[in-house]
Parts: sequence; C-alpha cells; structure tokens
Amino acid sequence: MVSGGLVLERGGAVATIVITNPAKRNAMTADMAALARTGEVSLAVHAEKALASFPKPTIARIGGFCVGGGCQLAVACDLRVAADDSRFGSTPAKLGIVYPASSTHRLSGLVGPARAKLLLFTADLIDAPAAFAIGLVDRVVPAPDLGKAVDELAGTLTQRSQLTIHAAKATLAGRTAPAQDEDELEEGIAAFTGRRAPRFSWAG
Repeated sequence: MVSGGLVLERGGAVATIVITNPAKRNAMTADMAALARTGEVSLAVHAEKALASFPKPTIARIGGFCVGGGCQLAVACDLRVAADDSRFGSTPAKLGIVYPASSTHRLSGLVGPARAKLLLFTADLIDAPAAFAIGLVDRVVPAPDLGKAVDELAGTLTQRSQLTIHAAKATLAGRTAPAQDEDELEEGIAAFTGRRAPRFSWAG
C-alpha cells in the first residue's frame, strides 16, 4: 500500500489498483492527488488519460458511490462492472468546475450527447439499473458477486488474443493498430480446428 490510499495488487496476468478511503466513501484524498499531479493537471485528468491510453484492457470495478472523479475514471476504462447498489454522477455543475474537454467527449461517446448533457447539466445521481440502461456500465451484478464477476471477466480477457484486443482498442481510439501477426493467427486457427483453448503468445 502506498501513501494516499492507492493499493496495487497482482495476480497472474491481472493487476488491480484499488482506491481505498473508507472514511470518505473512497473519495480521492489530497495525498492521492499529490502522487499524480503534474503542473495544473488534476489526479482525475492525469489518471483518466493514463487509463485511456493504456494498451491493455481495463475494467472498472464499481461498488457504492461512483461520483465526480471516480465516475471520470470509470468512463476512461474499457469496461465497467457495477454492483446493483452503486450510484453514479458527474457533478462538476455542483462545484462550478469546467469539465475537461476530453472527459466530456469520452462521456458523450459512451452514453450519447443527450444523456451526457443530462448528467452534466443536472449533476443528479442515478442508480445502477439506470446507468446500465444508458450504457454507462456494461454489467450490473448483485453486490456480493461483484468481485467474482470482475475476476471472471478479467480471466476471460487474459485468455483472448492480446493482439486482437490491442488492435481493437487502438482503432476505436483513433490510434494506429498493430499489424497482423501470422503466428498469432496460426495459433488461433489451429486451436479452433483442434477444438482446444488457444495459447496466444503475442504480448505487444
């Protein structure tokens, strides 16, 4: 555990970063901000950009309140799995903050311009079913099953071709995708025809 309540955990091919601040509903602290502040760039913006540009798939595991900077970080992840008791909100309008352009566009790309305006203009909180209905989250599971659901999804992604995932993420973000790797393709075809699990080796 590092200063500021950020915990890094590693298990096999999966790494997990946990924001932990139970006394404040896991809100980011000043110490956390100090860890990632560069010039006038806030923690949320810095972390958001890092998540969005990270070549590996990222999953936001959401339990409880996902508001403000927390929601900003969740939107920057590739996938979002939420507990059914979660609540979401983008609240800069309650504080007089100009939301970063990148964050606004990313939210709009996820839920559409009309829903993004409603969330940003009102700063109202919505529950997990509503978040799922507008595309803000990809899966909603019972709170006790959240950890298992995220672990299973992460496990599935580790078994898929990282080349394919990397290329898809890069293309959707407007970046240059890696070229086809023939060894990766051959392994995929061999596994399919042999009715076995593939053993992909491309690691970027």
